[in-house]
Amino acid sequence: MLTERQELILRLVVDAYLASARPVPSKEVASMPGVEWGPSTVRAELALLETEGYLTHPHTSAGRVPTDSGYRRYVDLLLESGAAPGEARVELELSRLRREVDEAMRETTAALAQVTDLVAMATAPQLAATTTIHRVEVLRLQPNRVVVIVIASSGDVYRRVFEFEREVDTGLVEWASSYLNEQLSGLGLGARMIGTRLADPSLDTLESPFVATLAPAFTDLEPEGAADLYMDGAARLLSEAHIDDLPRADELMRALERRADVLQMLRSSLAERSVFLWIGDENPQPTLRSVSVVGANYGLGHRNLGAVGVVGPRRMDYATAIASVRVAARELSHYFETVYDD
Repeated sequence: MLTERQELILRLVVDAYLASARPVPSKEVASMPGVEWGPSTVRAELALLETEGYLTHPHTSAGRVPTDSGYRRYVDLLLESGAAPGEARVELELSRLRREVDEAMRETTAALAQVTDLVAMATAPQLAATTTIHRVEVLRLQPNRVVVIVIASSGDVYRRVFEFEREVDTGLVEWASSYLNEQLSGLGLGARMIGTRLADPSLDTLESPFVATLAPAFTDLEPEGAADLYMDGAARLLSEAHIDDLPRADELMRALERRADVLQMLRSSLAERSVFLWIGDENPQPTLRSVSVVGANYGLGHRNLGAVGVVGPRRMDYATAIASVRVAARELSHYFETVYDD
């Protein structure tokens, strides 16, 4: 258990190291505003913090740098204060996107990556067994090309394009849109009844084959965005601002490319009720234990739908990262309230 003085000194060391990337000597800490103790007292406290595993020092310098445990305690102190004092400049207006879930997720990760200068990622809501077909749209893209768009009650959007040998009548397309909504609206995705509804003996010789051609759009559903994982800003980790903090950046980039691992990592956080962090070895994915992850879940009421977060070096601006993912999660929660209520 750290004393108040030790907690203050730890925060000062971490703040200074985050700002400079240089080991922090005791004289520098003793000269900081709010420090009422001399260099000898500060040296003693730094030594205790190092003994407890919160700090370490490179062999070439007498200054200290935080360990994973030091970062963890630093972040816990930020969260215990009630609100991370970081600047959240994430500006999102997702409500204008209505049911374009794919675009909303992409806009969120792009804004978050830009604000934090880190890799941003988000998971779309998983397809639930209770998810139903909310609306169907059939549109003619070209004289012989038709697209079927299925909008689920979860907000997921499924799209499939069909090509025909001959020009498709616009009246037939409009009829199909109305008919399919009438027949399929409210049915569960993947329900066996879908096939029964589409095998309608009352359809005429034009309608029946047309509906049969479109049937795979409802029986072989593949969501836009395919893997349910959205990511932006991976190249930022290779910038001058971060490369020195990531000595194995090439390995990290390969780890991020294994999207299934990243998706599994974020989905493992769905039970969390507030901001979650994994620092270094805390990460559930071994391939990402050289970095830190800061995230937050979004959802409806007491049910989490997905997670949004950032990945970066352990020497990151945790306060801004926490504040930013909180804003992003809150905006996604508001957005999905409109999606599910529509």
